[in-house]
Amino acid sequence: MKMDPMPASFFQQPTLDLAKSLLGCVLTKETVEGTASGYIVETEAYLGPGDRAAHSYGNRRTKRTEVMFHDAGRIYTYVMHTHCLVNVVSGEREKPEAVLIRAVEPLDGLKLMERRRPGHVKKNWTNGPGKLTKALGITMEDYGGTFLTPPLMISQGYKPSHILKGKRIGIDNTGEAKDYPWRFWVKDNPYVSR
Repeated sequence: MKMDPMPASFFQQPTLDLAKSLLGCVLTKETVEGTASGYIVETEAYLGPGDRAAHSYGNRRTKRTEVMFHDAGRIYTYVMHTHCLVNVVSGEREKPEAVLIRAVEPLDGLKLMERRRPGHVKKNWTNGPGKLTKALGITMEDYGGTFLTPPLMISQGYKPSHILKGKRIGIDNTGEAKDYPWRFWVKDNPYVSR
């Protein structure tokens, strides 16, 4: 299924709004093995310099966070516990914010995803940030690109009828930031990470 990527203006909305707007959008990755895609069903927002859970907290500019200081719509990938995670750079230029894509619902390329996630039931192919990148073939080589053109794109999908919000996951050592309700997910979707 061929879809047009979202325009650059879509990514230029406030980070918390973008985190909600991404829900229902289609994340597509083209590789030499084939193309795989899924509906985004869970996100987490990270609001940069003032957010102790963000990699750019305190305006930290490192080789890893450099892309976060660029235009919204860029790809921020990083490795955590051997897993590659993918984020959408948001916020204004020089205001390093991002949205982590936590889970997707498989759409196209199911056989390819199954090969990449052998021994797992379909529900567990993409119900976590490290699982979805493995299933879709997203790697550190995607770092710094944009979601506006292949091989990694975000396209229009559907508008969820009900979105829930709560605390972000796995950031217990970040003071009060651990309690910010900046995780968003599609209600009752079986692919939400938890």
